[in-house]
Amino acid sequence: MKTILYWLLQVAAALLLAPLPIGAIRKVKALVQKRKGAPLLQLYRDLLKLLRKSAVVSDATSWVLRAAPFVVFATSLFAAAMMPATVRVLPDAFPGDLILFFFVLALGRFFLVLSGMDAGSSFGGMGSAREAMISALVEPAMLVGLFAVGLFAKTTSIPGVLSAMTALGFPLLQPSLLLVFLAFVLVLLAETSRIPVDDPATHLELTMVHEAMVLEDSGRHLALLEYGAALKQYALLALLADVFLPYDPFAAVPGVPGVLLALVAFAVKLLFLSLLVGAVEAATVKLRFFSVPNLAAIAFILSFLGVLQFLIPGR
Repeated sequence: MKTILYWLLQVAAALLLAPLPIGAIRKVKALVQKRKGAPLLQLYRDLLKLLRKSAVVSDATSWVLRAAPFVVFATSLFAAAMMPATVRVLPDAFPGDLILFFFVLALGRFFLVLSGMDAGSSFGGMGSAREAMISALVEPAMLVGLFAVGLFAKTTSIPGVLSAMTALGFPLLQPSLLLVFLAFVLVLLAETSRIPVDDPATHLELTMVHEAMVLEDSGRHLALLEYGAALKQYALLALLADVFLPYDPFAAVPGVPGVLLALVAFAVKLLFLSLLVGAVEAATVKLRFFSVPNLAAIAFILSFLGVLQFLIPGR
């Protein structure tokens, strides 16, 4: 019963909170540019509007284009549900693992890349090729960062990692974890197609990555892809919040009120990290595509230095 309650809570939290960080990032960028910007909950309205529309699918496409939106949404939701919104009802035998989390996201990306190439359009193929290149560049940094976290926790099990990070109190005070956190921020920007790697607000053909892959999708299919992208960003932000900001200010409050307050605290952490991402976007410009490997190299070096700093005796 506790396991079922936990998964229902995780899925509900992911579905309800996933579009919120994107709205917060857009709001920060608008305020920096001295614009009013779209409402904070605009993405919720856009998703509801798209879900009410039927999808138009070309006869020249295969089953891949029809299946990809559902696979992307399902994998993103599963990965998001793996990152605890609260540990108050965490079951004793929770099967989550950081390596599994990484490969679930990779499966969704694989189908998204195939979907972009399925229609045979030049923009879709270009976006898929760029997405595959960017993911190949940033995945080593993410894997090495997860390895560093696993060294600290002595396990890659998500409950074990959360217990170890909570015992530390403030993990960012550890130099190795601070380096890994900075690397993960760069990985987050690349994995979610944010500036300086990609600009999600543009439709300029020469700069599109994510938008180029979803040009052939519409209606419910587009809603699932956009919701999947929001869930993926939520999952990565939840990873940062759970591992590097594990402090629960309401740990002494018991029962259902404690669970609700813990969820509020988790949402505040997500908003804080979203504001950080929005500030980075507002303070930088989009890189030339061939400069993206330099950013990926910086992320990998930070993760690797985090591992080395942990292994140096007397750290």
